[in-house]
Amino acid sequence: MKFAYGFSNLLGTVYRHGDLNFTRDGDAVVSPVGNRVTVFDLKNNRSNTLPLATKYNIKCVGLSPDGRLAIIVDEGGAALLVSLVCRSVLHHFHFKGSVHSVSFSPDGRKFVVTKGSIAQMYHAPGKKREFNAFVLDKTYFGPYDETTCIDWTDDSRCFVVGSKDMSTWVFGAERWDNLLYYALGGHKDAVVACFFESDSLDLYSLSQDGALCVWQCDTPPEGLRLKPPTGWRADLLQQEEGEEEEGEEGEKETTVRGKAAPAEHEKAGKVKYSRLAKYFFNKEGDFNNLTAAAYHKKTHLLVTGFASGIFHLHELPEFNLIHSLSISDQRISSVAINNSGDWIAFGCSGLGQLLVWEWQSESYILKQQGHFNSMVSLAYSPDGQYIVTGGDDGKVKVWNTLSGFCFVTFTEHSSGVTGVTFTATGHVLVTSSLDGTVRAFDLHRYRNFRTFTSPRPTQFSCVAVDCSGEIVSAGAQDSFEVFVWSMQTGRLLDVLSGHEGPISGLCFNPMKSILASASWDRTVRLWDMFDSWRTKETLALTSDALAVTFRPDGAELAVATLNAQITFWDPENAVQTGSIEGRHDLKPGRKELDKITARHSAKGKAFTTLCYSADGQTILAGGMSKFVCLYHTREQILVKRFELSCNFSLDAMEEFLNRRKMTEFGNLALIDQEAGEENGVEIPLPGVKKGDMSSRHFKPEIRVTSLSFSPTGRCWAATSTEGLLIFSLDTQMLFDPFELDTSVTPGRIREALRQQDFSRALLMAFRLNERKLAQEVLEAVPPDEIEVIGASLPELYVDKVLEFLASSIEGSRHLEFYLRWTQSLLMSHGQRLKSRAGQVMPTVQFLQKGLQRHLDDMAKLCDWNRYNIQYALAVSKQRGIKRALESSRTEEEEEEEESSSDEDSLHLLREAGAHDDDEEEMLV
Repeated sequence: MKFAYGFSNLLGTVYRHGDLNFTRDGDAVVSPVGNRVTVFDLKNNRSNTLPLATKYNIKCVGLSPDGRLAIIVDEGGAALLVSLVCRSVLHHFHFKGSVHSVSFSPDGRKFVVTKGSIAQMYHAPGKKREFNAFVLDKTYFGPYDETTCIDWTDDSRCFVVGSKDMSTWVFGAERWDNLLYYALGGHKDAVVACFFESDSLDLYSLSQDGALCVWQCDTPPEGLRLKPPTGWRADLLQQEEGEEEEGEEGEKETTVRGKAAPAEHEKAGKVKYSRLAKYFFNKEGDFNNLTAAAYHKKTHLLVTGFASGIFHLHELPEFNLIHSLSISDQRISSVAINNSGDWIAFGCSGLGQLLVWEWQSESYILKQQGHFNSMVSLAYSPDGQYIVTGGDDGKVKVWNTLSGFCFVTFTEHSSGVTGVTFTATGHVLVTSSLDGTVRAFDLHRYRNFRTFTSPRPTQFSCVAVDCSGEIVSAGAQDSFEVFVWSMQTGRLLDVLSGHEGPISGLCFNPMKSILASASWDRTVRLWDMFDSWRTKETLALTSDALAVTFRPDGAELAVATLNAQITFWDPENAVQTGSIEGRHDLKPGRKELDKITARHSAKGKAFTTLCYSADGQTILAGGMSKFVCLYHTREQILVKRFELSCNFSLDAMEEFLNRRKMTEFGNLALIDQEAGEENGVEIPLPGVKKGDMSSRHFKPEIRVTSLSFSPTGRCWAATSTEGLLIFSLDTQMLFDPFELDTSVTPGRIREALRQQDFSRALLMAFRLNERKLAQEVLEAVPPDEIEVIGASLPELYVDKVLEFLASSIEGSRHLEFYLRWTQSLLMSHGQRLKSRAGQVMPTVQFLQKGLQRHLDDMAKLCDWNRYNIQYALAVSKQRGIKRALESSRTEEEEEEEESSSDEDSLHLLREAGAHDDDEEEMLV
């Protein structure tokens, strides 16, 4: 089995904090999610997370005008130059301070960052290779407080900067002779946004108290005059006029200083601004802070977001209200408009919401929200197409693994969800919660059709469903009992007593109706569901059990205990077959306020979740750490360790104590810089894992709460503090030949193709294991010879061809061709494949996932065509009845046309039905 799993996608969280941006074509939204960046393709309904991560949470993102480059800056001031075309990091840079905003000039030659009370202009990285992609050009001084926002003129000659000191400054990208840098006042609160008008130096400034100032400039952009060079530059210009540009390039960065209130004689003959009007968003008596704004210059559309979750659309400069809407209960953190001005994106960091609104039709293009509290559990559907997650916020969300979007949210639980699982059919979802209920949801009608409760109110900590889907069981935290219900009737069948501690985990044997229950009383009990629910075996452990799981074939049981061990048991004979000591592999980090080292704190850490791979050869383990460990079950060795996060904005990430934070008065982490003169941070009580959300200084601890392998075996998912992370096999980058020798080369394979020796070419292609070459050979086989070549394949190569078909069928246009190959292999090798079903099952599940997706798409298309044909027939009949007196044609001609149209429609319906039947046969 391959172990080259790499980060694939981030689900469960769609927006955390930072700037939202639309791509150049306006079809995709770039959203910062923690220390990663996700691109939501609204046209193709896909979401992809870029394979990069910053050291801290991302604060601002700036996109170049051509849409090829992005500058991503985190809270610490570290920046990444990213290519959005090849999805890779091109350059690392550190701005030596916290950056508030980044903006490229419209011509793409410069970009400006606001850092502290200054603005810095850099040469934008070009298409050529450069040793240093970030070259500082000018530093602009002027504001007394932090700078907050930037906007450029359309010709890239000037830019405007807003500040927290309630002033707005207009700076020139070049040294303009008649542009004097001074402060524009008029506000009573911090400036949130400022925008230039199209092809003009007129600008608008908006402050936090909901005031809009309209500024008019007496000079057009063409009226700006370049300042003539002085000193050594003038002498150099007189000597060699041709070398002026080289002199400019060789010059180091220059400093530009503005004056808040210049003298009157200095203003003479200079560009002058005057305030035309001042408007207020809040009515008298309202105190609604303005938090974000965006302006579309072509349509003169101003969008403003407020702390109460309301947004306004105004037309400038008349300040006409187009419409107003409340979209959230929390503050709107970021607003963006696409190039056409049709779609508006809103980000709400409090609830983790991302909304895209089409204001003309007043409809949502995208409406996504993650779990605003930590995710606790997850489960894959049997075909691997969906992932369900449960969170502490009481919500159950179902995610599509292909698109990355959540398509249904269940909110029936009134407290945190502790466990989620699918039935074997994949149509029913069962969840347990601390509110004392276990609920079953129907994924066809999206409703809660069963609610299971206990005779006495109790909090359920875990849930399990047997392989038939008829028996539902849940473990209690406070009564130490296991409750068993019938899915059909919803009645309580039995209460299994015997444990002396809270139930920490439940798992049914996939092959038999045997339930394993793990408890803090240092035992795992096996219950036989068909033998009056008696205890079959009791497995004694050396420490408290935290998680239990069966191998997919049901022949082995794995238990994670509090002493960081994983023990393996034979459930038939109740004999321990092996153990893994995982304390050193877990490698937990050190919290900011810990008084002990990470090595000593590891003594209290353990694995809290386990999951077998699809073939049962390996097992995943995760817990109170940023690492997930992959062990080989038979050899009982660590195969690979995956690091889920490198985000130091989370707690327990440091391996060693940072001595710079230790002072004679104590740890600097105890001082909350944002709290002002109030008290510092409250020290959390021992055992607190999630952080105190009511305190100002909220830093959640990194941990892994749940793990699950996909039934296809190609990927696995983990719920952590970061969100729902998916790791998959990146087969495109691997060269993994099979039984390779010197006679197998691409030239020999193509020569065999030319000689029409397809069997030999196919075997050689799969021995070389080059994907493109295998696809070329497979698609070169004539359809008439597929059955013969498929039957002649050696059994060793059948699995490889099936796996290749499963991975190709998802994105290929040759659907019928690949279906023929699949049918041929399953018909001719079905009995031999059935004899080793355990090994082949992940490949078959992967194949079924692709076929099911195509079946759903084809069924929708065929239904749509069928309804359209029926509608056209009905309309034509009605039209014929109404115009019977007016028509000049004979009744016989009409009958012939109707009969021919009926035959055509029936012929089309037969073809659609045949397609459906073929695919259903493949699935069976």
